[in-house]
Parts: sequence; C-alpha cells; structure tokens
Amino acid sequence: MATLLWFKRDLRLADNPALTHALALGGPVACVYITEPELWAQPDMSARHWLFLRASLQDLNNDLQSRLIFRTGDAVQVLEDLRCALGVTQLVSHEETGNLWTFARDRRVAAWARGQGVTWRELPQCGVVRRLPTRDRWAATRDGFMRQPLSPVPTFTPLSAPSDPLPEAAELGLAPDGLQDVQPGGRRAALSTLGGFLSARGRTYRKDMSSPLQGASACSRLSPHLAYGTLSVREAVQACAARQQEVKGTRDGWTGSLKSFQSRLAWRDHFMQKLEDAPRIETHCLHPAYEDIRQDDPTKRRAWERGETGLPFIDACMRSLIATGWLNFRMRSMLMSFASYHLWLDWRATGPHLARMFTDYEPGIHWSQVQMQSNTTGINTPRIYNPIKQGHDQDPTGAFTRAWLPELAAVPNAHLQEPWSWGQAATLRYPAPIVDVPTAGKRAREMIFGVRRGPDFRETAEHIVEKHASRKDRARRFVRDPLPKRTSSARKKPDDRQLKLDL
Repeated sequence: MATLLWFKRDLRLADNPALTHALALGGPVACVYITEPELWAQPDMSARHWLFLRASLQDLNNDLQSRLIFRTGDAVQVLEDLRCALGVTQLVSHEETGNLWTFARDRRVAAWARGQGVTWRELPQCGVVRRLPTRDRWAATRDGFMRQPLSPVPTFTPLSAPSDPLPEAAELGLAPDGLQDVQPGGRRAALSTLGGFLSARGRTYRKDMSSPLQGASACSRLSPHLAYGTLSVREAVQACAARQQEVKGTRDGWTGSLKSFQSRLAWRDHFMQKLEDAPRIETHCLHPAYEDIRQDDPTKRRAWERGETGLPFIDACMRSLIATGWLNFRMRSMLMSFASYHLWLDWRATGPHLARMFTDYEPGIHWSQVQMQSNTTGINTPRIYNPIKQGHDQDPTGAFTRAWLPELAAVPNAHLQEPWSWGQAATLRYPAPIVDVPTAGKRAREMIFGVRRGPDFRETAEHIVEKHASRKDRARRFVRDPLPKRTSSARKKPDDRQLKLDL
C-alpha cells in the first residue's frame, strides 16, 4: 500500500514536515503536483505566479530524479485516479492557508478521502496553528516551532507514474501581464537569494527597506520563495539567527538589520494566522460596520491599475510593480491606501489586481493586509498616505519616478511630484490628477471616523482584538494591535509593520 505526497506550496525536499511524515509511514511514496485549471481561473491568479511556480516545479522534479508526477485536472479526480493506479491508502500534504477556492477544494478532498478510506494527514510548515483556540501564547508556540531542528533532505526513490506535461501559461488561460523582470523560482534560486542577503545585501536592510530604489536590493527578495515553499520560514529564521551570532557586537548595520528581518518573518506568520482563523476576510470586512461604505468606480480603478492616475509617485510605483512583480512594503501600503481612501474604492475590487501583480502573492497575508490598509479591520489606526509627500520623502532625487514615467523627463525636480504646477504642464503627455489629494483625504478621514462613532462599533472591535490581535511576549517582539480610541488617535504616527508581503 502506497502513500501519496501531495505537493502544494511546499516545493522543496529540505525541512519539509509533510515529506518527513510520509517517509516515516513506511512503504513506497509517490509524489504528485496537481495543476488545477479552475484555480488558475480565479481573479487573484496570474501568469507571473505560474511562471515562478513552473520554474520551481521543474527544479523540484530534478531533485526527485524526474519522478514528480504532474497531473492537470480536478484534484479529487486526479487523487482518485492515483489511488486506483498505485493502491494509495495514505495522503499527506502541508496545511495550506490559501484562498477560499483552495479551502473549498480541500473540503472536497477531505470528503473524498473519508469516502474512500484514505487517511489524509496535513502537516504545518510555518508558525500558523490550525483551529487556534486563542491568541494567548501564540508567539511562544510559533517560536518553539522555529527552534525545532531542520529536517534534512532524505534519500529515497519515489514511485513513478505517467505524468501530464506542465502547461504553459497560455494553456491555463493566463495572458501576458506586463512582467519584464522575472525573478527566478526554484530551490537553488532560493538558497542563492538567502545567501546573498545574509552575506552582503542585507547590511542596509533596516535603513533602505523603505526606499523604492535601494529597497529592491536591500530587501531579502525571499517572499516568493517563502510563498511557494522553495524555502521554509524555519530555514530563513535559523539561517538569520546563525548570522546574528556572527555579527554580534558589530556596529556596521548588520545587527539592527537582521533583528528587523527576524521581526518581519514573525509578523508574516502573525498575519497568515488571521486568514487561517477567519477565511471569510477574503470577501467580508473584518469589522462589519465597514460593509458597503465604498463602491467600485471602474474608470478610477483602471487608471490606478495602469499607473495613469496623474499622481506621479503612485503611477511610478504601480508601473514598477507591473514590470517587476515586486515593490517594497511602504510603497505597497501607499498604493492600497490611495485606492481605498483617495479614490474611495472597495478593497474587493482593488485587492485582486495587487494579488495578480505580486509575484509573491500569499493569500494568508494579502487579504488581512488589504483590509488593514483599507481600515476595514476596526482595530488599526487609519493610515492615509499623502502620495505627493511620499514622493518627495521617498524619492527626493526623482530617480525612481523618472525611471518609470519617461513622459515627465522635461519636468524640473521642483515640480516632478506635482507636474500640474509646472508652467508648461499643458505640453505633457501625462494625465491630470483624477482626484484632488487634500480634499479626498479629508473626506475619507471623516467617513472612516464617522463609522467609528457608530453604535456598538467599539464593542465589536474589542471582540476582533481578542481573536486576532497579537500579544506581548517576553521578548516584547509583538504588541497588541491598536484598538481605535474615541479621541484623535489618527494623529498618532502608525508603525511600519503593516504590509509584510515583501520582506
């Protein structure tokens, strides 16, 4: 009787709890990856995701002696076919915190397994805890998982079975999406990226992570590898900890940068836990008082999606994201904030576009973060970025803006972030702003705080804090998410732990 190891977003052999468990069961093990056309038809999926994933699968197949079984189709049907062909009695996979579609698919797989007498075991691969009863002591549990020894790459020969060819993006209905700078996928690329960050690039991480120019190099760029599991979070945590010991006592930037990186790895699990605990936040506001306060405006949304809003720093960030699949955390926050506040667009209309554009799209992080930046959680301070000020602050030389908006080449630096103020603005082939920033920001603030003054708002917010907010632990790395106050909490400077997709 065979065990079937179902690879999902854990595309590696090292430190793979599902693989370790499958081999521990004894007997032959077959390894399968299922390409599900219906999944790739969902509005949050894109060609750039498949490009990275496909490269990672090819790398994994090489490590499995070309014995990774590729199948295309409905997961339940594929699993049933393999059960009959290989005599499968055990199914093993990792616990996936995916989108609602994968959640529904897993429920169908569970029903199939029960009906066919197949034992399905799912193993955690990060600090997310399934069926978590309370957030109390969650950080300690997560840290305990990260301290466990890494499981080595095992030596085994998987069962072989006929495979389908890996589809091209077009065969899955995925059109080219503007990606120009492809980040390579696969285990080897993951290890190279990790090594480069910890040995050289990461020294200025804390200082440069917010810069749209320096951040592209100073940030780890590990997020897509963590999203698709070519590298485990535990591997990153322990490699970083080892490097922290090496640089202990130095004053060249490494100590602070590595501490910040560890914090972001922890916050990554923290935000994924939110979707694990409440899958409905992909489609419903975490705080119900914010339902229906925004609508979709297709004209404004399309201008935002294309980088044609007439606000140079917004447009430069969006065009950069479209071309590279990556953006640092502050710029991601600003894009979502601008769409939600100044354009007053519903996050359910704008969130899918960002999901498609982020090569490192991780549903477990994305939807809780999208809601946070839209201020529909009810437990966070509104963060209404002024995109003009952000342009001056984050791109003081204008180098980033000019790189992505060549139509503004003639505009002097003093007017670059506000080209309409330049005397020759009429000669530019660049749109006028689609919104007045000060007026729109003021209106959004009034609307948000108007909702907060509603009946029962605070009582509901307190329940949300109890279920989803982080707690302080002895290391004081986590702080409780701020509960909205009745006074002018909006004037307090919020911290930068609000969009941890990029690492």
